[in-house]
Amino acid sequence: METLIGQTPAAAAGADSFIIDGDQSTFMKDVVEASRTIPVLVDFWATWCGPCKTLTPILEKVVRAAGGRVKLVKIDTDKNRGLVQQLVQLGLPMQSIPTVAAFWQGQIADIFQGAQPESEVKKFVEALLKMGGGAMPVTDMIAEAKAAMEAGQPEYAAGLFSEALQAEPENPEAWGGLIRAMLALGDEEQANEALQQVPEKIAEHAEVQGARSALMLAAEGRKAQAELSNYETRLAADPADHQARYDLATALNAMGRRDDAADALLEIIKRDRKWNEDGARMQLLKFFEAWGFDDEATVTARRKLSTLLFR
Repeated sequence: METLIGQTPAAAAGADSFIIDGDQSTFMKDVVEASRTIPVLVDFWATWCGPCKTLTPILEKVVRAAGGRVKLVKIDTDKNRGLVQQLVQLGLPMQSIPTVAAFWQGQIADIFQGAQPESEVKKFVEALLKMGGGAMPVTDMIAEAKAAMEAGQPEYAAGLFSEALQAEPENPEAWGGLIRAMLALGDEEQANEALQQVPEKIAEHAEVQGARSALMLAAEGRKAQAELSNYETRLAADPADHQARYDLATALNAMGRRDDAADALLEIIKRDRKWNEDGARMQLLKFFEAWGFDDEATVTARRKLSTLLFR
């Protein structure tokens, strides 16, 4: 590629230094050389191409959201036919436009053709950044927020989740995290308000569903905690009082005693799987959804549940 494509100095960049127009004379510097330090997307487009008019603004939006971690070079194929022919000869598939090629370390790392929704473009860019050992700013922000939650800093986490949502209003991880942070702060009202604001298109996402379950269980648990001693007294008198054990599990979960809550429901399943139309197992699945499927308590309880169901 280096022997075929010119290496003259790049033309002056526009106002946005990470989104520029390129041509044959600047391709080596703007794309190949630049990709040795930053991932570069090349958008091959044309003025007559309808899908290009849809895709290019999406690419620009995602690149801006990356905050300088990725660069976009736009190539008008009609004005750069020689460049396109050289790239095709070098193995770049370009049966149609728009074609988007991702460059990293001087090589083509990935490619897609045709207009794509923003969600798919974002995944494409995230994969490219990951290849280079980086991530989108929002991804880093959410990771930091989750770490703050684990460290018992829900107020700090809530701020990070909110900031992430300002950048990506339809990010399900950020919405789910914000709701959980509100719950951890003891503010069910704000958690409910946040849930009501979740965009409809992501309302059924696993992260949002899990937060919704956590919110529902928190409300149930608050009521159950007031009756905790009553449930324990009933069970001491009658270990087969499954309703008391079920309510006790809800209270224990609200108190953060996840292992004990799961064990209470597992005990019901062990004694009477069909009780309340399999109600104990269904509640346990709600716990898993609320806790997160990678949570240590979930993993342990799922193993015990499998042993009970398939023994």
